[in-house]
Amino acid sequence: MGQTAHVSAAVWTSAVSALSLAVWLWLLLGQGMYWLTDVRLPPRRDPGDWPSVCVVVPARDEAAVLPQSLPSLLGQDYPGRAEVILIDDGSGDGTGELARELARHQDGLPLTVASPGAPPPGWTGKLWAVRHGIVLARAREPEYLLLTDADIAHAPDSLRSLVAAARSGGFDIVSQMARLRVTSFWERLVVPAFVYFFCQLYPFRRIGREGTKRVSRTAAAAGGCVLLRTEAAERARIPDAIRNAVIDDVALARAVKGSGGRIWLGLADRVDSVRPYPRLGDLRQMISRSAYAQLRYRPLLLAGTVLALALVYLVPPSAVVVGAATGSAATAVLGASAWLVMAGTYLPMLRYYRQPAWPALLLPFTAFLYLLMTVDSAVQHHRGRGAAWKGRTYARPGAVPEEG
Repeated sequence: MGQTAHVSAAVWTSAVSALSLAVWLWLLLGQGMYWLTDVRLPPRRDPGDWPSVCVVVPARDEAAVLPQSLPSLLGQDYPGRAEVILIDDGSGDGTGELARELARHQDGLPLTVASPGAPPPGWTGKLWAVRHGIVLARAREPEYLLLTDADIAHAPDSLRSLVAAARSGGFDIVSQMARLRVTSFWERLVVPAFVYFFCQLYPFRRIGREGTKRVSRTAAAAGGCVLLRTEAAERARIPDAIRNAVIDDVALARAVKGSGGRIWLGLADRVDSVRPYPRLGDLRQMISRSAYAQLRYRPLLLAGTVLALALVYLVPPSAVVVGAATGSAATAVLGASAWLVMAGTYLPMLRYYRQPAWPALLLPFTAFLYLLMTVDSAVQHHRGRGAAWKGRTYARPGAVPEEG
């Protein structure tokens, strides 16, 4: 009886290991080549006439990072008419005053600083600030809006490159995922994986393509850097149509693509986040605030996600250990093969972040951290502390009556 149970356990372990390897082979070849990092700004040419642009920056308690980011926007080398509108979202650290002071000491694009007051029920603070910024921008009648976060620093030619790419490709959205800061140990371990997992969920190559229903509905943007055609924003009712979205960048892209717009998303070369996440707790807060929202607040999706993460990321190293301990060469080989494919797909992202190769073998551990953070996100939500950010906690969509 005991020997039969031992054989059955060995067969079951080998079967699960084989399934994990099969999933990794499918991810390698069938998920839009998500693991490659060569999706950068598309081919572009300078337009004959440069359209006007308003840069909208929502900012709440950003005095620590504003000296690194705002001058990069004010100093944009843009041939057309452009200006910056910073919306101070109820900051308590003097963000608005600091922005005005920075603008006084730098020649460049004109700056307007305004504050919309507290967001009404049904709005997230960021989107309420964005709405106020867009209202102010429309008075200038810009052809494009650049929605960028207060922690994002742009190279001097960033705006020029974004507009040229949008005009050349006929895109309503051109979005770049800013290169996040990778300095501390935890940033090195977690941040490249964060972008890797995002690419796995939203393969960049599919986002800009039309074709099959599956491909055409793939939509995402990176909220730190979104160039948006004003006409497309009006057609998609941005931001009113997504006013309670916690993951606002993906919601924005879906709304624009759903209204017939064309979108493009890729990795940035010269757009960088200057926000530090030195401790694991900082990263946990950043991830946990939106993880359960990504699962649409559904316990069944949470359970399925936990099982999927375990199968894809935790089974391979576990199979190597179990195979070595039980003398099952088949189990160990299957697990090692899946682990190597996993590590191989992660290497391009590590190179993009200028990191050594060894963290690729630690991806199962990092995925386990993400699993715990996802569960923590659900726990915090059910305790009434979900989607908390900078002193605000947002209700799940539907918990607040919609506007008429």
